[in-house]
Amino acid sequence: MVHIPFDNSFARLDAPFYSRVTPSPVAAPKLVALNIALAENLGLNIQELQSLAGVAVLSGSAAPEGSAPLAQAYAGHQFGGFSPQLGDGRAMLLGEVIDKDGLRQDIQLKGSGRTPYSRGGDGRAWLGPVLREYVLSEAMAALNIPTTRALAAVTTGQDVIRETPLPGAVLCRIASSHIRVGTFQYFAARQDLASLQVLTDYTIARHFPEADGPMGLFAAVVTAQAKLIARWMSVGFIHGVMNTDNTHVGGITIDYGPCAFMDSYHANRLYSSIDRRGRYAYSNQPEIIVWNLAQLATSLIPLMGEDTDASAKEATEVLHSFADQYHTAWLAAFRAKLGLTLAQNGDAELINDLLARMAAQNADFTNTFRAMADGTARDQFTDPKAFDDWNSRWQARLGHEATSLTQQQALIRSASPALIPRNHRVEEMIQAAVADDYAPFERLNAALANPFKDVAEYEDLKRPPTEAEEVTQTFCGT
Repeated sequence: MVHIPFDNSFARLDAPFYSRVTPSPVAAPKLVALNIALAENLGLNIQELQSLAGVAVLSGSAAPEGSAPLAQAYAGHQFGGFSPQLGDGRAMLLGEVIDKDGLRQDIQLKGSGRTPYSRGGDGRAWLGPVLREYVLSEAMAALNIPTTRALAAVTTGQDVIRETPLPGAVLCRIASSHIRVGTFQYFAARQDLASLQVLTDYTIARHFPEADGPMGLFAAVVTAQAKLIARWMSVGFIHGVMNTDNTHVGGITIDYGPCAFMDSYHANRLYSSIDRRGRYAYSNQPEIIVWNLAQLATSLIPLMGEDTDASAKEATEVLHSFADQYHTAWLAAFRAKLGLTLAQNGDAELINDLLARMAAQNADFTNTFRAMADGTARDQFTDPKAFDDWNSRWQARLGHEATSLTQQQALIRSASPALIPRNHRVEEMIQAAVADDYAPFERLNAALANPFKDVAEYEDLKRPPTEAEEVTQTFCGT
């Protein structure tokens, strides 16, 4: 018996919010990874989760007592085109628990089988995307960026058919909720204002209890997203599929499909194989989130008062506040990467000039900023002279700080990771796992758990890919 202290608030909402589902047993579930620290914080019993009964739960083969398995309904704009009904096509929310910090957390399975929203799909996942999301989401958590978490990965003992047979797997994902912009769009598109109001009240209570009504909720989401996207940009993260159904209203990173961390810096860097026009390229992310937030505002306006014109005007003003909030968060993040604590005019130009030189010289994003701490950043440039002119201005700017060199170096190292989950290492890890070798997966997770530390054992993981190793495209896990 597996005991999980469920408290399922979302399941207590009415039927329009979800469809009840039942677990679909798999052939031979086997535990690949269990996030012990996360499990303990959730108040879960490690031995129970590692038992045959626990693995059955984590694979979706059995529902534990107190769970309320369901697939959530939502809509969404996908690459600009609106789909009025999407929903959890290969995911199942088991329920919610209150963690040791007093925070409510969803326990969800991905790849657990068909649901009413599968739209002809098999509802399954193969091993590669499961391990990819496990590694990347845990890396983001270690980088102190709001994100879903990975509790466990389980192989199913049966293949899934994509272009070829591939080993099946299930990810157990933890999140502060799974409420998306697309969840609001789902009810707005149906003009179901009663359910939209219930969703609004529920979201405020769960994520922003200090928010005052629909307008207050919208303002809180704008602020949360401004901070999140600035953090993405500061580590070179590219989500790759920023559809409204993949935009979490609580301001956390969700749905790791064709996402990637860039190696050499280019503003328009793009990896996602399904983003053929570059809609979600690195430099477009701040603009796209504003577009997504505008869709949220449109959904909420019917709840904001009888004078919809006045509500639309106020919501537009709130949306326009994103630019300043994002710029402030972006500047703070990149100032820290340069060891700067004070705000001065010209800082944005100094940062952008460095980025332009990095792009022109094919400099590695992560390694260049990390090397600022020890004075070796010029080595990242094909022509070091391109760095030297900028460096003289940076040194002059550092002279206006009230901090010591040691303090500046410590700040840089706290803001610029030594390690990221590089695409070629992730691909190596997946290929090894397909051959039943999980050592690279385990090593990558161990290294990325402390991304701001220089550890000799993981020095090789800092190296950018060679031309032959470079991964130019990443793929969605469906």
